[in-house]
Amino acid sequence: MNVRRCTLKNASGGTFTYLQLVHNYRVKETGKTKTNVLMKLGREDQIDPSYIQDIIKALSAVFGDTTPGIAAGFEFHASKELGGPWIVDALWNKLGMANAIKGLLKDRQFSTPVERLCFAMVAGRILAPGSKLSLEHWVSKKAYIADLNDVDVHTLYRAMDLLVESNQELQKQVFSEVAKNARLDVDLIFLDTTNTYFETDEDISDSGLLKRGHSKDGHAELPLVSIAFAVTRSGIPIRCWVFPGNTSDQTIVEQVKQDLGAWNLGRVVMVQDAGFNSADNRRILLRECGDFIIGEKLRVGTDGAAVEALHRKGRFRVLENGLAIKDVVIDTGKATERRFIIVKNPEAESRDRVIRGQIVDAAKQKLKELSQYTGKAHTKAACALRSHSAYGRYITQDSKGLLHLDTAKIASEELLDGKFLVSTSSMKLDAADIVAGYKQLWSIERVFRDMKNTLDIRPVYHRLDDRIRSHILICWLAMILIRYAENVTERSWYQIEKALAAITAGLIESDKVNLWYCSDISDEAKDIFKRLNIVLPKKVIATVQKKRTAV
Repeated sequence: MNVRRCTLKNASGGTFTYLQLVHNYRVKETGKTKTNVLMKLGREDQIDPSYIQDIIKALSAVFGDTTPGIAAGFEFHASKELGGPWIVDALWNKLGMANAIKGLLKDRQFSTPVERLCFAMVAGRILAPGSKLSLEHWVSKKAYIADLNDVDVHTLYRAMDLLVESNQELQKQVFSEVAKNARLDVDLIFLDTTNTYFETDEDISDSGLLKRGHSKDGHAELPLVSIAFAVTRSGIPIRCWVFPGNTSDQTIVEQVKQDLGAWNLGRVVMVQDAGFNSADNRRILLRECGDFIIGEKLRVGTDGAAVEALHRKGRFRVLENGLAIKDVVIDTGKATERRFIIVKNPEAESRDRVIRGQIVDAAKQKLKELSQYTGKAHTKAACALRSHSAYGRYITQDSKGLLHLDTAKIASEELLDGKFLVSTSSMKLDAADIVAGYKQLWSIERVFRDMKNTLDIRPVYHRLDDRIRSHILICWLAMILIRYAENVTERSWYQIEKALAAITAGLIESDKVNLWYCSDISDEAKDIFKRLNIVLPKKVIATVQKKRTAV
């Protein structure tokens, strides 16, 4: 066992040296030497000598005086991730999700710790997404999870079966606990749908989930499952549904409304982006889905009513979050009546103006450098400039074939700086709620994006319908924890996980006791614990007295 120095460079070119406690061992099969990192000690220039003294004091509290004879008996055997699992476990209990799982077990007899197994699957999906087989290794070798030293893939599958068997009851219990403990505002619920594909054959049975349909990931050739989420204003997904891949949005919304109505959450608004906007789709949404909020295109494809709304005069109302909104109703009292909300973001307005100014200045310079000839074919450089994705939009061509700045285009673009436009079927919803609802679409889409990226929902390693449903339930539970942590800490999950990554638990063994010891915790990580109101792990996390053997 020895201390290893690792030198790393940062983005600015500086170098830092980190210390690690490592153990070298020889692999019998190959005869090669390998190194196992037992504990990360931190940056060499930041390690306080008192840190070593703290370790000695903590050990002394367990063993008494650390005489040379006793100290020589200590062995550092393992190091595990602690920060991420500790935070996720604390939130799991704080939001009442542990109680919800335990509530399912009252009338069932299980010899395995089902709640701990469910937590391990959720924590693994957040911190180390992979197959259930890889979860075995993560729990036993990589992560410190309280009251769970290892798992078996077969017991994980049995726990998954319990989740899907209790799907309706589980979701209701989790919603009740989270709504109470997180004080959720559930007077308005937003809904959106997505799907995920499987690289396998389609299930041709009538009841199977794997069906070909419209793929939102551009894989029409592969079978899909459709997923729907009901999300609060704050972005917390309170319920999820899984449907066959060829299920229409109208059928999904009908089921969603029925299910949420049973929870006394009947006020559901369907939210769609501008890509879904057409007269036919709006009629379908109104007929099948009830109230909707839908994005409107500001440039190409903008319909006449939207153009009229954009140019309608009137004052903007400034909201608490800084956004300015204007409520416009077109064709009042007619069959073609439509309601639009124009939203202006002052920060985005300034940013758009600066970016366009930079593009226009660059276009001017390129026009000066361009060789143009009246009545002759364009040069290659002129064609490239005219068709350029950024500069070309502000350049026009006159009757003689010469290129100029399009001042009319620049002026029309200025009117759109920092704005977006939405329409709604509801004449009663407050304009601020409509804007919040459409902004929430980004949160819903982020839930889906996080499921596909942060949680690695794909590839799905399951093929049976029940296992697929259970897998998505686990992702839903994980997303609740992630979004709650992000809302409270005002950080992205990536930032949270990065700050917690350096917190590890080291296993110190002697002939009398095994001791799990916590590494140093950075100020940034302490701030995350404080914001979430979670107690920091103690230096000595756990001790296990060894049994004396009879002579």
